[in-house]
Amino acid sequence: MTALRANRSPVQIVAILLAVIIQIGATFLPQLGFGEPIGDRSDSVRTLITPSGWAFAIWGPLFLGSALFAIWQALPKQRDSELVDRIGWSAVGALSAQGLWATYTQFANLTVISAIIIAFSLMCLLAILRVMVSFERPFTAGERWIVALVFSALAAWLTAATIVNISATLVYYGVAGGFEYPLIAAAIILVGGAIAATAVARSKGNPWYSLVFLWALLAIYFRGGQESGAIAIATAVSGVAVAAACLGALRHRDNRARWFG
Repeated sequence: MTALRANRSPVQIVAILLAVIIQIGATFLPQLGFGEPIGDRSDSVRTLITPSGWAFAIWGPLFLGSALFAIWQALPKQRDSELVDRIGWSAVGALSAQGLWATYTQFANLTVISAIIIAFSLMCLLAILRVMVSFERPFTAGERWIVALVFSALAAWLTAATIVNISATLVYYGVAGGFEYPLIAAAIILVGGAIAATAVARSKGNPWYSLVFLWALLAIYFRGGQESGAIAIATAVSGVAVAAACLGALRHRDNRARWFG
């Protein structure tokens, strides 16, 4: 029987709460008269990989999930949570970096610095995924539907967002990635799809990661894929790879139990 862990650090609990406030609050700066909306910045360096606008509505559920996690992890019952203790600081890094990215982008556009910030957030989220996959015991209901669902979805969306940001950064500097380079854009999508499919396979068929990444690919297809056959093919190939990795892994009962209980 595993010995009871010491209480989680109050500093970690407060840091997670502050990180979510930064994550969500940063997006409201343009409404307060500071900076330009992220959508306007994205349109100014639009590429064939930029998703359709409707796809960004996913930030609503992602912000809600992040807020629920922040509140849930601060409850007395989670003070001894081994899972939250192990992912806590990575969560702080991922969530606060998203707020930092939003702040920076609203003032400075999608530069190389914005790409570095969003890549850092993704690295933190992938670290959380590794902990969830290797966690020894089954998840509780709260861990499954708050921690696993929220951070899997965030990891998938940030995987896609990092790809989009890199492409937009290339356009910002006039290097490549624009409409005149469809094959480069398609190659970026294929690399991103391969990374996502590998992440799904290694995370025991994580269905939440798979669904959100497929959502992003669908949004790219319905925008860039309508303007370039290469983009349409790249999104289709990537989508099939991710779906196959997910369904293949979920054939195993233990993997289904990990994510669905």
